[in-house]
Amino acid sequence: MAKAEFGTPKYVANQMKARGLQKLRHYCQVCEKQCRDDNGFKCHVQSESHTKKVQQLALEGGDNKRKGKVAEFSSQFLKDFIHLLRSGHGDKFVGANRFYQEYIQDKQHIHMNATRWSSLTVFVAHLGKEGLCRVKQDDAEGLMIAYIDRSAAAERRRKEAQKQMRKYTDEELAMRQLEEKIRAKRPREEEAPLVPLGAKNTGEDKRVSVSLKPATEATSVKLNMKSSHKKIATVKPINVFKKKKTDQEAGNVQSG
Repeated sequence: MAKAEFGTPKYVANQMKARGLQKLRHYCQVCEKQCRDDNGFKCHVQSESHTKKVQQLALEGGDNKRKGKVAEFSSQFLKDFIHLLRSGHGDKFVGANRFYQEYIQDKQHIHMNATRWSSLTVFVAHLGKEGLCRVKQDDAEGLMIAYIDRSAAAERRRKEAQKQMRKYTDEELAMRQLEEKIRAKRPREEEAPLVPLGAKNTGEDKRVSVSLKPATEATSVKLNMKSSHKKIATVKPINVFKKKKTDQEAGNVQSG
């Protein structure tokens, strides 16, 4: 089938289909070409351009050359993978599969099918074996990886953290020893239970019940206040004119 010419609707449709991410198994690392499906990848492998590149690679060095190319792709894949892990997540754990999805967002990356690792699990095991990453198994995300920073600054931070942990541990040990000494110096009388004076310890526990129910009969207090009335003596005013008249009558009687 002839290739679609530039600017035709078929060419635009092919470009739109090739814009997104495609399956890794449909990618040819030798030609650096992404195919959309099995039929397209099969046609590409049988194409003249792909056949010439493979023949040229075989004539230049044979199996050693092919092994050299695989080693080159593997080294570049490992370098790009570690660089993205260090810059994106630092020394924190992240799901291996989730991070691999981040890595393949770049369509120009080195594909794993061109390296010496057959799967992501084998590659993660290689990272843990070489001491490049910490690997652990999680129930939710499966394999998880974390970059091991071996730089001088990271070593200083790690030593400072260990020193702080030892310092806190020594302080806790000193406090615990001090508490034990204080507890040992306490008199035994303070630790013994207090018994009231005059009480006999019969060894039996007596229960004391307290009733908080209100009284049945209400008591009332009546206050009778009687006011005592005191009589106040009243003085009548003196009539001056009547007194004067009485004095005159008394004078007339004396003169007669």
